[in-house]
Amino acid sequence: MPRVFNRTARRFRSTTKPVRGVVTDNSVLKIPTEHQEQVAFIQWFRRTYPDVRIFAIPNGEARSQSAGARLKAEGVSAGVPDLFIPAWNTWIEMKRSKGGSVSEKQKDWLAYLESIGHKTFVCKGADSAKEFAKKVYNLTLQGI
Repeated sequence: MPRVFNRTARRFRSTTKPVRGVVTDNSVLKIPTEHQEQVAFIQWFRRTYPDVRIFAIPNGEARSQSAGARLKAEGVSAGVPDLFIPAWNTWIEMKRSKGGSVSEKQKDWLAYLESIGHKTFVCKGADSAKEFAKKVYNLTLQGI
C-alpha cells in the first residue's frame, strides 16, 4: 500500500482508504457486491449459452416513494428472485459470495415457485451461479 509522508504530523499515512472490505493484516480484501457478482454471472452466461435467454428482475434498488408506489401498482413484487431463465424454467436469487441473506419475502417466493414446478437456486456469488447453471444445462440435455 503506497504511503505518503505527512509533514504537518511528521509521520507516514496511507494514501488509500479501505472501501467496503475486510481488514486483515493491514490489507483490504474487497468483497464484490451483489451487483458485481450478478454482472459477472450474466456476462459468463451469455457467452457460454448464447442461444438461451436470461433476464433480470430489477426489484432491489432504492427508489423514491412515488416511484415505488408506481412500480407496485404495475405489479412489482418484493422478494421475486433476481434472474429468470425461461427455457430452463429456472430462477436464481443472487447473493454476495460472503454475507447476504435470503429475506422472508424471498423465501416465500422461492417456495411458491418450487411448488408450481420451477427450479430455484440461491447462489452465493458468480462462481456458485455458474455451477448451478452447468448442472441445470446438463439436466435439460438429459430431458429432465
